[in-house]
Amino acid sequence: MSTTTPTLQACRHCGAGAPLDAHFCPQCTKILPLSRQADYFSFLGLPRKLNIDAADLEQRFRTLSRQFHPDYFYNATPAERRASLEQSSYLNDAYRALRQPASRIEYLLKLEGMAPSGPAEAAKQVPPALLEEVFALNEELDEIRELRSGAASPEEWRPRLERARQPIEAKRIEHEQQLQTLAAQWDAGGGPAVLQALRDQFLERNYIHNLLEGIERELHS
Repeated sequence: MSTTTPTLQACRHCGAGAPLDAHFCPQCTKILPLSRQADYFSFLGLPRKLNIDAADLEQRFRTLSRQFHPDYFYNATPAERRASLEQSSYLNDAYRALRQPASRIEYLLKLEGMAPSGPAEAAKQVPPALLEEVFALNEELDEIRELRSGAASPEEWRPRLERARQPIEAKRIEHEQQLQTLAAQWDAGGGPAVLQALRDQFLERNYIHNLLEGIERELHS
């Protein structure tokens, strides 16, 4: 029994073969149903890379949005109208996932079978590289909460909370730079080791963002 991955899809209108990442039949120009073998990168005609030209991505999105718009298929067959809605919905999902570097990394990890199991994984345990900062932050937060429970004024505890935020913010900047370096390595042909490093850095990044969000809640509560 053959397990070869198909490389063509058949147009339901004329029966001609079309590439899996094609949106319209090259023979009769009818819109094709959404290919189940597609991914967001190939759907937008992009290589599976992490550094994407934002203007190019925007242009591809707008061009396809116009081509798939349901108004163009008002008098088309039910199958074509359904295909335009499917293509439009998938296009919106693809654009949301690829427009930001962080969500792009997360999607790449998913494609490569290394996606984080969920938001809980980022908060499950303190990454070793952050142990010292997290320990100091928790101590400071405990003292600040004691001040607040004792009716201390915001002028007393807010500056301390802002100072506690600074080393975590510095770590965030450091991790963003490391992710950029790893993204460049992946685009240059990096293999499993780069992918694993990307995953580790991405989880640490999420942990840092959770810490910063916690500090913001403390500041505005």
